[in-house]
Amino acid sequence: MWPGHDLEKGLGGKLGTGSLLLRALSPGRRDAERAAAMSVDGTVRSAAAVRHLIVVLGDQLDRESAAFDGIDPGCDRIWMCEAKGEAEDTWSSKQRIAVFLSAMRHFAAALLKRGGRVDYHQTVESLGDRLRGELQRRSPEQVIFVEPGEWRVRESLVAACQSAGVAFVERSDRHFLCSREEFAQHARRRKQLRLEYFYREMRVRHRVLMVDGEPAGGQWNFDHDNRESFPKSGPGPVPAPLRFEPDDLTQTVIDEVREAFAHHPGTVDTFGWPVTAEQAYQVLDHFIAHRLPSFGRWQDAMWVGEPWLWHSHLAVALNLKLLAPATVIEAAEAAWRSGHAPIAAVEGFIRQVLGWREYVRGIYWMQMPGYLDLNALQASQPLPPWYWTGETPMRCLREAITDTLALGYAHHIQRLMVTGLYALLYGVDPKAVHRWYLSVYVDAVEWVELPNTLGMSQFADGGVMASKPYAATGKYIERMSNYCEGCRFRPDRRTGPEACPFTTLYWDFLIRHEQRFSTHPRMALQVKNLARLSDAERGSIQARAGELRQTPGLGDA
Repeated sequence: MWPGHDLEKGLGGKLGTGSLLLRALSPGRRDAERAAAMSVDGTVRSAAAVRHLIVVLGDQLDRESAAFDGIDPGCDRIWMCEAKGEAEDTWSSKQRIAVFLSAMRHFAAALLKRGGRVDYHQTVESLGDRLRGELQRRSPEQVIFVEPGEWRVRESLVAACQSAGVAFVERSDRHFLCSREEFAQHARRRKQLRLEYFYREMRVRHRVLMVDGEPAGGQWNFDHDNRESFPKSGPGPVPAPLRFEPDDLTQTVIDEVREAFAHHPGTVDTFGWPVTAEQAYQVLDHFIAHRLPSFGRWQDAMWVGEPWLWHSHLAVALNLKLLAPATVIEAAEAAWRSGHAPIAAVEGFIRQVLGWREYVRGIYWMQMPGYLDLNALQASQPLPPWYWTGETPMRCLREAITDTLALGYAHHIQRLMVTGLYALLYGVDPKAVHRWYLSVYVDAVEWVELPNTLGMSQFADGGVMASKPYAATGKYIERMSNYCEGCRFRPDRRTGPEACPFTTLYWDFLIRHEQRFSTHPRMALQVKNLARLSDAERGSIQARAGELRQTPGLGDA
């Protein structure tokens, strides 16, 4: 539809800067502005005949989207909507709200500049209700949308179309390198789903990191080379991340978020995320040039005061569809073929994009809607309240959560082996963990967040996503970071007031689930270690774990 990737740099002042938007977002004026909407160019919308109403969601900002195939600007309209209820249903952090709103408005303005007819709505109604009203008013011949990234959103779009009596077409999302149908075919061929086999198939199918039909470097997996921790002196000089000063449109969004979502977690004071395709490409170039060569070696390491390290920071651009995974993979592979980055670093990174990202999407759509309700370990504890503040004496959690709330970001080991691990061992209801992850991270869209949280992190799916629960003591965190230095808790102790809560809860986790995992091929050895504990020590561990759960803020416990 539109050539190139040169998104508009300076965006007009008519979009989202007038009193209409401010009133629509203001909680005090909801009744007066329940259906506020305008054309992107600020003109009054007419109810002229519409052939196709093309729905573009906030995580579908892809100018090559299948939604635009065959578009005729003369009779088709593009429909976008900021539904305030979406940010309330998931108590989204300020950073997450700002990323979505700014990126959506930039995208709408870019479509307009290329000749698209865009209806851009701001409403306090739900997304489905607002669409239903629009369909009843416009009566288009057909609604077109690309596969949404969330089951609930898809259901609301379908229900709106059916309620209004308007036909709809749902097109496959070709942003991804494995369609939902292709993943289902892969699943049918296997007794048990595992990433490794899927990833190898994807490598072969797309001819990624392949040399004469064999994996580059002579092996499929370089994980063994990508698990180092920093020396005692620390990570050394770390390249500064590429961050962006807010332009006028983004600054308007930031101001609105501060006012309308003041009660939401986090802050927008540090906002600097890419919100256009142009910026996303710059982040990709910066990562390839400055971070990729060292990414693999240190990808699991953590350090106080270093939230960014050598990670790509591309997930938000990928998950909003500002950047195509094929482009990212091609750039990373080219860095290896040119000698700029080692095979271990490139393979480790491509595994995340071509492997994990595509795999979790397949799991999500194959398992939904029942996946959200899985709770294999019967975890039922509430989420400790300090997950929303970072106010805990456990230094690792304080660091990870404080960074998360300030930046809307934490890297994958902080998510899996700090915040996620504690929730797993503590026994938090997996739905509560899911809601927190979906809320606080700028890159969180349910198709990618839910399997990673409920399956990979919390083992609530009983092994669909991962072959074992990622359970570990505080010694893992001590080995992979300097978080334990200066912390009052000792990771080598199981009981007593100085015992690291991770270590206490790890042994309690094994005791509580001893029967389930005693014959598990990847957990049996860990469970066998319980035999070394006396009955008295088991009792002390369980008593201490009970105290931790009764005092979720820890305090002087």
